[in-house]
Amino acid sequence: MSAGALAGYGMDTITLAGPLEAKLDAMRRAGFSQVMLSARDLVGHPGGVPAAAEAVRASGMRPTGFQVLRDFEGLSGHLHHYKVDIAKAMLEMCAATGSRVLLACSSTSRHATEDRDAIARDLRKLAMLAIPFGIRVAYEGLSWGRTINEFTSGWDVVCRADCPNLGVGLDSFHIFAAQTPLAALAEIDPARIFLVQLSDFMWNETPTFEDRMTTARTFRVFPGEGVHSEQLADLVLRLDRIGYRGDYSFEVFNDDYQQLPLDVVAARARRSALWLHNDVLHRAAPLPEWTAAQGRPQGHTGRAIAAQSLP
Repeated sequence: MSAGALAGYGMDTITLAGPLEAKLDAMRRAGFSQVMLSARDLVGHPGGVPAAAEAVRASGMRPTGFQVLRDFEGLSGHLHHYKVDIAKAMLEMCAATGSRVLLACSSTSRHATEDRDAIARDLRKLAMLAIPFGIRVAYEGLSWGRTINEFTSGWDVVCRADCPNLGVGLDSFHIFAAQTPLAALAEIDPARIFLVQLSDFMWNETPTFEDRMTTARTFRVFPGEGVHSEQLADLVLRLDRIGYRGDYSFEVFNDDYQQLPLDVVAARARRSALWLHNDVLHRAAPLPEWTAAQGRPQGHTGRAIAAQSLP
């Protein structure tokens, strides 16, 4: 299996159980050449952050990004200063791993203001802190965020902040959970989309914030495995149409996957990457020795291909 066989697609370390080195090995064996890193994998490493960063470098895998800074924006006084200190530490870890993107999720804190201009000012400050490290900040609207809970409002405050290294992070789970119209993607500058995370889930609606949180944290599945295959294909095709050429990372929180062998889970991720690459985007197969049947996620019916006829 050649290095970089699944270039453009990566896995998130939170999807797999076990030590960091074992996760990286499983991803590489499955054909992935990049990885979305979680801060927990660094601080929980027996050798500490330096040893974890060295393990990433030794793996030869490119970091897609680093996550996650939570509840940063919209605070005041001591809370604001506390979060600035946390952000600085996160940026240092992000830089230590060679990651060039830090993911920041919209605030869920009841102490945060709903003033979008104030939120934008804080995001501009975060972006300025990241500049010396050469890091870009991808701001993601959580579907249960206090004020910013869709990518449309996230894009609004990013535009207000007007900082070149501040962009948006898109997460298919939050888009589908909030039922944000995909047509709104056309309003976003593709050059300011710094990260796209993909996953699916097994039911059509998550009407409450509690439903969204529970599903997001325990039962996501890989693209093509859930009930939103057509929507997910539509999402990827729309991104391709507006000119997005960045990375796709599979952020799949799933309690069942945490109890399975790493290679079994990584193989499921590989099938999803091949489905997206071959069946949805119709690009040259990254692993030509795999047949179409082997490359399609288990249970996928091919219905998502109809989503190519975009309005």
